[in-house]
Amino acid sequence: MNSEFGVRSMRPGELELALEWARQEGWNPGLDDAIAFHEADPSGFFVGVIGEVPVGSISVVKYGDNFAFLGLYIVHPDFRGRGYGKAIWNAGIASAGGRTIGLDGVVAQQPFYGKAGFDIAYRTIRYGGVPTSVPESSLAAQPVPDARLEGLLRYDSGIFPESRAAFLAAWCTGRKGRSSVVVRKSGKIRGYGTIRRCYEGYKIGPLFASDADSAAALLAGLVPLAHGASIFIDIPVDNAEAIALVKSMGLEPMMESARMYRGPAPEIPLKNVYGVTTLELG
Repeated sequence: MNSEFGVRSMRPGELELALEWARQEGWNPGLDDAIAFHEADPSGFFVGVIGEVPVGSISVVKYGDNFAFLGLYIVHPDFRGRGYGKAIWNAGIASAGGRTIGLDGVVAQQPFYGKAGFDIAYRTIRYGGVPTSVPESSLAAQPVPDARLEGLLRYDSGIFPESRAAFLAAWCTGRKGRSSVVVRKSGKIRGYGTIRRCYEGYKIGPLFASDADSAAALLAGLVPLAHGASIFIDIPVDNAEAIALVKSMGLEPMMESARMYRGPAPEIPLKNVYGVTTLELG
């Protein structure tokens, strides 16, 4: 390993570089993911450097005192096989302290994560394609007002392991190529979802809902915003209603990953997870 190698917190612009590496790896991030990712935990992003040359990255975003999520673990192809990845990994893991760490691992990497102490909690399938239809629902989704996120944050905290107010304030705020909708019934939130433009098509996530009818309403509100482009949704395989919905839209399975945890696994109501927020941040 080069004696000038070190791992440090990312500086401005380096998160965008890591996301560009992710694009080159075929992970298809959103066009402006860096803004919301950084808001989730400004101290959670690390870069391995030789002198001033970035060679690899990792994110370990901390949500509260008990939970963190690992992603963006990439070593640039020109620098692989030299031990840099292990050093970057160790620095990221150490930054979580005693927190449970979650990650979404593709099938090929699951044995590595298993050796590092991560256990599979559930599997996820990415469905994608150009929708041939949108689901029907007795409910109607409405745009999420930027200044009124309190109810949405409460709803989210009942599904995601920890509060993530700063992240959602940035994730759900209307910007070009990104929109969020919410469904209410009798004045109470029954679900919400976000669609964002990616390098290829659009991704929907999160898609959290109290029942299939509410999820259908969310999809009916979000899918037209892709303007006929491909959409992609990562769905826990245990949520049969979610899979039935996307199949009814003509979407097909594309890739498999698994939610894995190092430490006590948080209890997540998968029946309410019709789409994972993002494989990078949980």
